[in-house]
Amino acid sequence: MMMRSQISFVFLVLPCLGLVALSFCLGFVSAASSVPLPNKLTWHYYKVHNTCDEAEIYVRHQVQLLWDKDKTITPKLLRLLYSDCFVTGCDASVLLDGPNSEKTAPQNYGLGGFVFIDKVKSVLEQRCPGVVSCADILNLAARDAVHLAGAPSYPVLTGRRDGLTSSKSSVDLPSPSISWQAALTYFKSRGLDVLDMTTLLGAHSMGQTHCRYIVDRLYNFNNTGKPDPSMERSLLSDMRKLCPPRTKKGQSDPLVYLNPGFGANHTFTESYYSRVLSHKAVLGIDQQLLYGDDTKEITKEFAAGFEDFRKSFALSINRMAAYQVLTGNQGEIRKNCRIPNKK
Repeated sequence: MMMRSQISFVFLVLPCLGLVALSFCLGFVSAASSVPLPNKLTWHYYKVHNTCDEAEIYVRHQVQLLWDKDKTITPKLLRLLYSDCFVTGCDASVLLDGPNSEKTAPQNYGLGGFVFIDKVKSVLEQRCPGVVSCADILNLAARDAVHLAGAPSYPVLTGRRDGLTSSKSSVDLPSPSISWQAALTYFKSRGLDVLDMTTLLGAHSMGQTHCRYIVDRLYNFNNTGKPDPSMERSLLSDMRKLCPPRTKKGQSDPLVYLNPGFGANHTFTESYYSRVLSHKAVLGIDQQLLYGDDTKEITKEFAAGFEDFRKSFALSINRMAAYQVLTGNQGEIRKNCRIPNKK
């Protein structure tokens, strides 16, 4: 079994103390070796190849300007990255426009952050025309935004190229009401493991969700006609005030914070895991972390140790970002992230 600490991110090696630290040093599950870091991606790719030496600096500067004006950029970019990588791989296909593109799929309802990427891309096209891919921009911008919110600034391997097509029929993102077992099966299908899943769900310490994704927990859990018994009573009462039953077509679909009490701050913290332990998770999949032995133990560890969570996040998001990337002569470098280049 490949050990987490054996992966070439030596800056993430943790002392072997506690469950999560031990999982890095000894290998938490066998799936940890299933996504080798892609050899064709390179740290500072654009500098190494002398094509756009300051690419990452340009991205970082634009993200800082945007984040100063609108801190919702962080959860929006994280969701956008997830929605891209988990479908056909990290190829920026989710950014493409079209009547049947990925962004039109029901699972991507409310997806945002596109204008942020457009702005960063326009700056890079002025500085280094036709060089930096939209896929790399999305990965770099998400890293910089989450760092501003409190996460570590982890190295992002670059050299991705952009996909040529985008289809809503390819979007198989799961419901946020699935069991932890079903969620883990889905993550494993992308080469990720239980530690990756429990870590990446921690991004729900920020952002909002639409009521449509939680009304089943509030009123008709598992078609029982009753609320989810695992939801803490005061949270249930608060959420019901914000999310009335959906009884008619065209009904409004309000947004609620995934992390009530902290959500408006848009900060990356371990508070998500404390809420899960207190039965105060908003999404069903988040609360499900209490019901798997491994997910529960990892949740406890992260709730008690912010640094463990930060370091695990840096490794897990890099593993996600390595899924089915295009490199070399595959795909293209789009000039406009919303449309393929004209041939």
